[in-house]
Amino acid sequence: MYYSNGNYEAFADTRKPAGVDKKSAYIIGSGLAGLAAAVFLIRDAKMKGDRIHILEELSVAGGSLDGTDRPNAGFVVRGGREMENHFECLWDMYRSIPSLEVPGASYLDEYYWLDKDDPNSSNCRLIHNRGDRLPSDGKYQLDKHASEIVKLILTPESEIQGKTIEEWFSPEFFETNFWTYWSTMFAFEKWHSLAEMRRYCMRFIHHIDGLPDFTALKFNKYNQYESMVKPVLKYLKDHGVHIDYGVHVQNVIVDTTNDEKVAKKILIEKDGKASEINLTSNDIVFVTNGSITESSTYGDQNTPAPVTHEKGSSWKLWENLAKQDPAFGHPEVFSENLPERSWFVSATTTLKDKTLAPYFERLTKRSLYDGKVNTGGIITITDSNWGLSFTIHRQPHFKSQKPDETVIWIYALYSDTKGNYVHKKVTECSGQEIAEELLYHLGVPDSEIERLSSSKYMTTVPVYMPYITSYFMPRHDGDRPAVVPEGSKNLAFIGNFAESPTRDTVFTTEYSVRTAMEAVYTLLNVDRGVPEVFDSVYDIRQLLRAMYYMSDKKKLEDQDVALPEKLAIKAGMKKIKGTWLEELLEEANLI
Repeated sequence: MYYSNGNYEAFADTRKPAGVDKKSAYIIGSGLAGLAAAVFLIRDAKMKGDRIHILEELSVAGGSLDGTDRPNAGFVVRGGREMENHFECLWDMYRSIPSLEVPGASYLDEYYWLDKDDPNSSNCRLIHNRGDRLPSDGKYQLDKHASEIVKLILTPESEIQGKTIEEWFSPEFFETNFWTYWSTMFAFEKWHSLAEMRRYCMRFIHHIDGLPDFTALKFNKYNQYESMVKPVLKYLKDHGVHIDYGVHVQNVIVDTTNDEKVAKKILIEKDGKASEINLTSNDIVFVTNGSITESSTYGDQNTPAPVTHEKGSSWKLWENLAKQDPAFGHPEVFSENLPERSWFVSATTTLKDKTLAPYFERLTKRSLYDGKVNTGGIITITDSNWGLSFTIHRQPHFKSQKPDETVIWIYALYSDTKGNYVHKKVTECSGQEIAEELLYHLGVPDSEIERLSSSKYMTTVPVYMPYITSYFMPRHDGDRPAVVPEGSKNLAFIGNFAESPTRDTVFTTEYSVRTAMEAVYTLLNVDRGVPEVFDSVYDIRQLLRAMYYMSDKKKLEDQDVALPEKLAIKAGMKKIKGTWLEELLEEANLI
């Protein structure tokens, strides 16, 4: 397996790998990584679909890419996925997936055309004082703290392993709008991995100007299940792939002798009955280890989502694998000792009619009912004790919505604090109580909150997810297993708890698809490059743009730097006068 850059290999087909007609694949988990692995096996490894078996513990595919109408509760999405133009592996896959909406087009075509016709942006990112836009919205307020970010990027990851974000930045950094934008957009918290934050800074530096107004982002037309999962399922079904639901994989028995790792047997349980799948040298196993939405519990309008710390099949499987070889990682780093303050709860509320629309439309300056981009991403309530944010995507968000219904996703970044209006922790609240807290912060009169949050006007479904921010727990090398561990002959790990050799970022759809592509290309000897992570951090133009926007659009001479640095800048400007470097600085608005 090797990496490519540019479009030379992006449009090339692969040659059929030797011996593939004799091989079979078992994919554990039907999240995006598992589905992508099946696609790449078919498209690039030329494996026949009927030789691919996906084992899924739930009754539905898609993993965290969900979206459903729960009986007697309402519409639910546990989260959403923010995407951008440089998700190289994701778009590489979707260019081959036929659209279910547009005849003769790929899903990439459908997505691309939608974004061209209705590009994403936000008219309001931060609010406070019960529905007023924060006066400083749009500014980062970093000043001298920009140097802390620069220093972090320049520090090798090997030197910051196991450290938290809070250990690196000064206390004042966490009072800036930059941190509010950053933490709420990506779900970072102070106790999370500094190494992961560094990767994000490097990975998305080309979007520094689009962080406050979300012009950096792109979204689907509908919820992620209907938009992203169903087209892939149709593709796999058309190729004869077997998906077996209700299967709990207990363990994969691996022979680790002779410096090799060979999967020999899969232990499963279905309908309460245990059985085994014996593997041959021609059988390949792809394991989705761990899950951020595993063990989710659901409440309803009148009932909180039950708090749980139960580990489901994907975590137990990883633990059983890890007992066999240290190269299979350390799941306890991600599943144990998550702080009580962590994000655990999201909620989905459905407005039943247009009664509450004015409270949202006055922020977005957009109609809820025109089918176009609305909030453009989350709106964060900066004085919320819960750290509340909410988002309204294009409506309808579900194809089955009624004409006047609007689906809103809500999440609370902090779980250990009582609300401003509802004096409970968000983990203790029913759907209606979460709706009451939101309406309070939107400026709905106190006397109207209880009435307007009732099921006549809105139905709210809370979800408790015990591992939703596990990706970001501080870690060291080896805590996540390599996509293909050293010496492995037929076993690979896929998904966001596998360690890609690249500098890509977890908690993204791109990472799920990238690990699947790397796994398939490695174990099947596919002679085509895996697209390299976009190299924006190595582009001097992107670095100069970042300098401009991180300083809230100040020229070099006006930036908040120490006197010696100011003198060095002044001297340097004389030397580059009339050169290409001066042109670059002008293009970046720094001079």
